[in-house]
Amino acid sequence: MSGLSLAAALFFLNASVTFENVWPTPAVTWTGGLSVELAAAVLLLIVWKLLVGPPSQAVIRVLAVLWAVLVLGRYAEVTAPALYGRQISLYWDLQYVPDVAAMLAEAAAPWLVVAVVLGVVIALTLLYLAVRWGFSTLTSAITHSVPRVSLAGVALAVVVLFAGQHLSAQVPRWPPFTSPVTAGLVEQAQLSFDAVAGTASLPASPPLASGLSRIAGADVVLLFLESYGRVTLDNPAFRARLEASRTALARAVQKTDRTAMSAFVESPTFGGSSWLAHLSLMSGIEVKTPGTYARLMAEKRETVVTAFARNGYRTVAIMPGLWYPWPEGAFYGFDEIYGADRLGYRGPQFGWWGLSDQFTLARLDEQVLAGERRAPAFIFFPTVSTHTPFVPTPPYQRDWARMLTEKPYDLPDVERAFEQQPDWLDLGPSYLEAVSYSLTTIAGYLEHEPGRDLVLIVIGDHQPPALVAGEGQPWDVPVHVIARSTRSAFFDELRAAGFQAGVTPGGPSLGKMSALLSTLLGAF
Repeated sequence: MSGLSLAAALFFLNASVTFENVWPTPAVTWTGGLSVELAAAVLLLIVWKLLVGPPSQAVIRVLAVLWAVLVLGRYAEVTAPALYGRQISLYWDLQYVPDVAAMLAEAAAPWLVVAVVLGVVIALTLLYLAVRWGFSTLTSAITHSVPRVSLAGVALAVVVLFAGQHLSAQVPRWPPFTSPVTAGLVEQAQLSFDAVAGTASLPASPPLASGLSRIAGADVVLLFLESYGRVTLDNPAFRARLEASRTALARAVQKTDRTAMSAFVESPTFGGSSWLAHLSLMSGIEVKTPGTYARLMAEKRETVVTAFARNGYRTVAIMPGLWYPWPEGAFYGFDEIYGADRLGYRGPQFGWWGLSDQFTLARLDEQVLAGERRAPAFIFFPTVSTHTPFVPTPPYQRDWARMLTEKPYDLPDVERAFEQQPDWLDLGPSYLEAVSYSLTTIAGYLEHEPGRDLVLIVIGDHQPPALVAGEGQPWDVPVHVIARSTRSAFFDELRAAGFQAGVTPGGPSLGKMSALLSTLLGAF
């Protein structure tokens, strides 16, 4: 065996657990970091050779599998924050992998699903074979005394230097080490244990009593705008691209004798897991993890839904992304739930869920808000048209009545929409197109129903994924409250709480999204 082969094996094994992410892509690169885990593995193999004998092929295969697990763990560790905006939780996030895979499989062409599955299988096989080659080369080297002594000396020096850097600030930080993957796996194991044990207690619910006197029977729509984050205002290019849409929304507010006030609040999640934001706002309790979500769902708590129901409101969930049973509806206490099937969309399919936000608003208007002699309604509406990957973006249809027909769009408009393809290395333009569509749709709805006594709360559930928002972004989202201009006392309360006039918020966040519920109920 040549020294070149040994050097190549050591370089590969080291780089395989010390690579870094190439933001904002799924790609990785090596930046010169060292792995103390590789040094420990070298020492372990040498000790095995001295005490037991040369490692067998079975030992090498087991070591290759364990090392491949570390490689995958490293990939998840460095890639998730770049694409998703936060670290993943193996216990909670892996539970959703089958659901996400099923959703992607249903939306993608069959050939693409097969190609992805084959690609994953081939990639994992090649990874295992490469790692096994690396350790086979290493074990062959330690059977000879000279390379064994040299490797032991280098590995021991690496371990001592790593320990020194972590124990004393006086030790130089060169060469650089990456965080051991095993430390992250131990942390994930601890988080999983805590989640299973479920020993953490939940805070008490805030007071949710409100007579709703300042809104006096108006219909209230709580619209969670998917992936609508602060980046749409903080990023100069994003802000400029959406300026026309925001101006159109402001014009629609003014034209229909309404007033808008806006602010920022901090979402409990980033880049996904919208349901954590939904529950945080609607319960008044911050829900940052799926574990907290599950425990809270197992209790009987007051929510904004029960607060409105006590005041004679009909409570309705409009869920265009709901294709399966939703047991959470019982926790919230909705009178009615409209899933995708019940909404009955018959037009061309857009994105993973098929229907568009404009259609859902049109159906909401027809099924829930039509008619004069009815109880006021509280509607919870999480949108879908701005969900990753954001395209194809539905066309905006100025004739709202047509949205409820089998042909809601002209064929050229549909063809142009379907020409859009996501650029996974630059989703910014697609994101802006989708957000512009949503803001235009909201403006169009206000103009479509100029006389309706409506309190419309538009709030982002979370920032878009980090590959759109950027690295190190705050978790803030905009919130807009739109209602009749005659409700001056209502707007005075919002202004006192820190809201600003108009549809363009500014300044720091008002605080946690969960605390916004008390602010809104107080204003109501």
